[in-house]
Amino acid sequence: MSDTSPAGPADLPGPSDAPDFDEMTRDIAEVPAVEVIVTVAVNLMSAAAVKLGLTEEGDKYKDLDESRKLITALAGLLDASTTEISSFHAAPLRDGLKSLQLAFREASLIPDEPGQGPGEKYTGPVYG
Repeated sequence: MSDTSPAGPADLPGPSDAPDFDEMTRDIAEVPAVEVIVTVAVNLMSAAAVKLGLTEEGDKYKDLDESRKLITALAGLLDASTTEISSFHAAPLRDGLKSLQLAFREASLIPDEPGQGPGEKYTGPVYG
């Protein structure tokens, strides 16, 4: 008799290990669109801040090319959703975007001309 046996059903991943897509869909369905937009915007802001070196780690994750992309995506999202989210939600997001745009200009060795910085095609020129 052998101590080893072929893997039985108890050794294989079962349904409890798989994601429950029906439950995930229900969860998403219950979230208002404004919350989804704001959550995505906050995630873009956070990622841009990290790529600008504005976190405790500083320059460890700094990458201005990546931050430019994230800031531009954030500006596009806010521009596109202006009429969809209330000013209650939009105002702090726009303030955060402007802060990121100014931080980008400050972090750049050769700053972009006004109107040419990240996201400025959506926001217009940003001045300090």
